[in-house]
Order: sequence, then C-alpha cells, then structure tokens
Amino acid sequence: MSSKHLRSSNWFARKGKDGFIYRAWMKNQGVPHDMFEGKPVIGICNTWSELTPCNGHLRELAEMVKKGVLEAGGFPVEFPVMSLGETLVKPTAMLYRNLVSMDVEESIRANPIDGVVLLCGCDKTTPSLVMGACSVNIPTLVISGGPMLKGHWKGKDIGTSDIWRFDAASKLGQMTEEEFIEAEACMARTQGHCAVMGTASTMAVMVEALGLSLPNNASIPAVDARRKVLSQLSGRRIVEMVKEEMHLSKILTREAFLNAIKVNAAIGGSTNFVIHLLAIAGRIGVDLTLADFDTYSRDIPLLANLQPSGTYYLEDLYYAGGLPAIIKEMGNVLHESSMTVNGKTIGENATSAQVHDRDIIGTLKTPFKEASGIIVLKGNLAPDGAVMKPSAATTALLKHQGKVVVFENIEDYHARIDDPALEIDATSIMVLKNVGPRGYPGMAEVGNMALPKKLLEQGITDMVRISDGRMSGTGFGTVVLHVSPEAALGGPLALVENGDTILLDVANRLLSLQVSDEVLAERKSKWKPTEKMATRGYVHLYQNHVEQAHLGADMDFLKGGSGSEVLRDSH
Repeated sequence: MSSKHLRSSNWFARKGKDGFIYRAWMKNQGVPHDMFEGKPVIGICNTWSELTPCNGHLRELAEMVKKGVLEAGGFPVEFPVMSLGETLVKPTAMLYRNLVSMDVEESIRANPIDGVVLLCGCDKTTPSLVMGACSVNIPTLVISGGPMLKGHWKGKDIGTSDIWRFDAASKLGQMTEEEFIEAEACMARTQGHCAVMGTASTMAVMVEALGLSLPNNASIPAVDARRKVLSQLSGRRIVEMVKEEMHLSKILTREAFLNAIKVNAAIGGSTNFVIHLLAIAGRIGVDLTLADFDTYSRDIPLLANLQPSGTYYLEDLYYAGGLPAIIKEMGNVLHESSMTVNGKTIGENATSAQVHDRDIIGTLKTPFKEASGIIVLKGNLAPDGAVMKPSAATTALLKHQGKVVVFENIEDYHARIDDPALEIDATSIMVLKNVGPRGYPGMAEVGNMALPKKLLEQGITDMVRISDGRMSGTGFGTVVLHVSPEAALGGPLALVENGDTILLDVANRLLSLQVSDEVLAERKSKWKPTEKMATRGYVHLYQNHVEQAHLGADMDFLKGGSGSEVLRDSH
C-alpha cells in the first residue's frame, strides 16, 4: 500500500537527519531496512506483569500477534503500559483505570503506530486500554487473555465466586485454615483471569459484543491453544484494518453500544460493565446514559447459565458454542448489521454458530432466568441513579423495606460488623458510605458487604446492602451499588442515619429513604465532609476531576479525544 496513509511515514519516511535518527535507533534491535519502507507499523500494547497474575501469559500471546503481523506484511512493535492487577493493587485498581488510559492514549499518539492490538485481561486493563485507544481513534483490535480453567477441590468445581462462600464457611468453623489454603491452589490452577462471569469475563464479552475482537475472543480458555491461534489471526487482521482505514469510530456506533448492553444482560455480566461502558462511550463520543442500561436490557432474559448467577464456567460456555452461539440465539433483538473488526457484521459472525449444551445456553423462549441485565434505581436516595444485578439477587428481597444499619466508611464496617452487640437482623438494610469515586478514593469493590457472623450462624445468606461503591463481578446478593451522587460529595446517602427506613422496590425502579425533605434539609445543613482529600500526585488529580458513577467515573478533562495527530515535531 502507499505509505501516504500511514502515520508511521511521518517518522520513518523522513529524509536527512530526522529519518536517520528515527530509523537508526530502531535498527539496533536488528530491524532490516525494508521494514521501514511502507509497512504498517502495528503497536502491541501489552499489560503483561508478574504483579497482574491474570495477564501473566500475555508475553506469549504477543509473540503470536507478531507472527501474524509479519505474515500480513506489517511491522510489529510491542510496548508496555501500566498494568493493573485486581488482586494486588491498593487501595483499588479502579483508582488507576483513568491513569492507564492516559498512558495508553499518549503512548499510541506519541509513537509511529498505524494500528494497535490491545492485550488485556484483568478487570481494569480492558476498559483502560479501550478508553485510551478511543481517544486516539486509529485502527484497533482487542485480544483478551482468556479465562483460567475452573478449579477442582474435594470433588467439586470451584471458581472465584466460591471465595465468598469459603469466607462464610470459615467464619462459621465449617472450613479449617488448612482447607482454606488448600483451596487457593485448587482454584487458581492455570493461567488466565477468573473462570466465572466476573468483571474480567464481562469485559471480554463486552469487547466482542462491541465488535472490537475476533469471534470467540470472550471464552477461549487462556491455556487453550486456540487462544494462540486467535492471537495470530488478530495480528494478520490488524494489518488489513490499517489498509482499510477501519478506525475505532467506524465500529463503535451507538448501535454497537446497545448490542453490548443487550448481550451483557443475556450473559449475566458484572455491574462494573456499566461504569466502564459509559466511560468508553464518553471517549469515542457516543451518546450513552445510565438510563439506557435499564431500557435496553429490560426485556432480555438470562441465556447463559454461568456463575455467579448460575452454575457453569467460561470454559463451559466455550465448549457449548461460545458467545457467537448466544448472539445467534438473540437474533434480531440485536443490531445484527453492526460492523466488527474482521470486516463482517456481528450477525454474519454468528451465522454458523451452534449450541452444543442447552444446560448452559438457553433460548429467548426458554431462558435460564427471566431476570437479567442491569436495573437502574432512582429516588430521593439516588437522584442520579444506582444499579443492581437482579440475576444475582434474592427474589424475596427485590421488594423490601427495612431499618438501616449505617457504616460511615469501610474501616467502620470492619470494626463493627462482627460485634455481637451490633443491632442488626435479617430484615435490616446495611448502608456503607464513603466508598465512591472521590471518597474512597477510586470506588472500591466493597459493596457486597459480608454479613455479620451472628446472622450467618442463624442461616441468613443474603440481605439488602446499599453503597456508593462497586462490587466484584464474581460477587452476588441483593446489592445496590453506584449510588449517585456519592456520600463524600454530600449526596443523600451521606445523610442516612441508623434507624432510618429505606424502601427498595425493583419492579418500580425505586430506592427511597423514608425521611421527609425537611428533615433531610436540616441534616444537610449540618453535614461536613469526613473523608480526607489528597494534597499531591495522581490521587489529588483524580479526586479533583473524577466524575460521578452515573457518568462513568472518568476524569472530566479526559472525555472525548485529541485524535492521532502529533501537534509538535521536535526534530
């Protein structure tokens, strides 16, 4: 192809001193001169890190991408960006999602890259990479790391969702410390991200439903050789995308976002999906609101019998037909003409898909569960909205009124939750404040608060829990999340007191604090912030610029994009 369309020609096609400098230092890596003569330069953005165990195999996948790029006549260059290991990063990986997106955006724009392959897997690595790439808007293709194989312990399949069950069993003396440690090795026994439909798997489904990956990206296990094949084919395809000038904005239409919302409902995806998809839409310039998640998932039943809403695991979904089989089952419920990175529509990609196990993939007429999707609640407690996942909730609690037990912050919760003197019963509603974007900071996954030991001993397994934070996609229960505006900003959640009554009415999308406007106004006049603001560094920047959950918790100055043009030339 002609080099006139290549961004990289602004570096490598230069004459004289400038071209000499750009090419010479690249040649110290053993690059032959003909690689600079009109070949599309493909950046491989890698989040490999030994501190991100879910992504620990991405170096191997990068080599397969390079092979594919070379086969298609491209010039592959791998580069790192900050990697977010969900299990290790404190105070929460979500605090740094926006920082990584900046790293990705500037790394792509500042370098001679014509197209980019995003290698991601662990929860926040996927949205952060996609957000950054959207703000540059060049040809982009996503490869997920894939799920680990399901664990086996004492004759049973186990996965990340079992951590919550193990924790409860340990508190009740039903599981010894030795068994707890043994289960650790039995659960995370292969490379890959969580084996259940947690946030990492939800993000992999999201990019496939948006059209940003090749078919079956979402469910091929990390250790399956077909994940390597997909990576090599992706390397070939990104070169063709550059030649076709298939930029992200050509794929990420509003219809593609609506498809993602509907598919997320059908697979029982994580509530974190909401906050990440909103942020991605804000970067690419697509009009998407919190209300859209309720509107467009309302009539979609749960087709996938996957934990935590069901029984099976991601590898089982792959063997049963993968995401293309679910997309085919959904048919014209989706915008089937939406374009994907392989040059075919999402409908065309699912044409030959088959369902091999009806216990795992249902139909629209005979779904696994009727309740699915993301419910958006509003009321005087959440004027800008709150979300919950009905497929993971207890049906009897979907309409519930109870007295409130307040925890002012996560430290207060940990200090008092197992106090025998805590005044709480099964009808109570647990409220956790100051775990939102600004207050925590970073909006931690603590919303699915563990129940008090004394209630676990009574056989209670679920209660209504409300917070301005998030919960892990592997979690479950009747949990209301992302209450907006958050308590740290003086939102209504900040004004809730012990003994107040809250009404949760999912059918009517209502979350109501049963306190008069006059009393709330009086409380607000006396309210003072309790959480400290950072005085320097990235956290200071984050707390001063992060938007609220109903807007995607991006930073206000990062919305939209600056394109791929480099405004100044240093040589």
